[in-house]
Amino acid sequence: MNLIFLGKQGVGKGTYASRLAERYKWPKISAGDLLREEIAKKSPMGREIESVINSGHLVKPEQISALIEKRIQEADCKNGFIFDGYPRSMEQVRLLEGMQKKLGMKIDLVVNFTASDKVLLERLTGRRTCRKCAAIYHIKNIPPKVPGICDKCGGELYQRDDDTEAAIRVRWEEYDRQTKPLIDYYEKKGMLAEIDASDEVDKIMPRVLEIIEKRMK
Repeated sequence: MNLIFLGKQGVGKGTYASRLAERYKWPKISAGDLLREEIAKKSPMGREIESVINSGHLVKPEQISALIEKRIQEADCKNGFIFDGYPRSMEQVRLLEGMQKKLGMKIDLVVNFTASDKVLLERLTGRRTCRKCAAIYHIKNIPPKVPGICDKCGGELYQRDDDTEAAIRVRWEEYDRQTKPLIDYYEKKGMLAEIDASDEVDKIMPRVLEIIEKRMK
């Protein structure tokens, strides 16, 4: 089963994708992860992507599409995969649909996770990251044993610049501008399911499984 997970930053789509990946052995595929991996490989494309990012420009949709196409042809995607936050724009949708025709594959379901801005701000602004091992905490939901100190490695916990309210709202404006049209598009095609993800993950997960398993029948 091939899925697309949509939702604003902080809604938890990556967490749900990871849980499903573990349960069904469907790989979670994030365009951001693929870009970072390609840069780390120091491949010709990776060097080009790194140069674009360092210059402050956006990576071309065609480059992201090429990485996605290569990834979904790997053996572990044979029985299904989950796109975490991809596609992000109608241009990427068109490229994805071209890819679907070329490879003879389809997207089975698009899940849009929602939550109020108040809930999402509380999640994101309370997030803290370890400088050493990059472990994630939350000052309310997942607090460290010692304030400001990582339980795992003793590193310093800090708030990332993109986890401030001002930065978050800028990202949301970009999301609304680029990604909301996708929701309307997939809804008209009868491919969209919406899930209110305001509550805790363990309370929402049964609803996610219900929707996925209903579509699998």
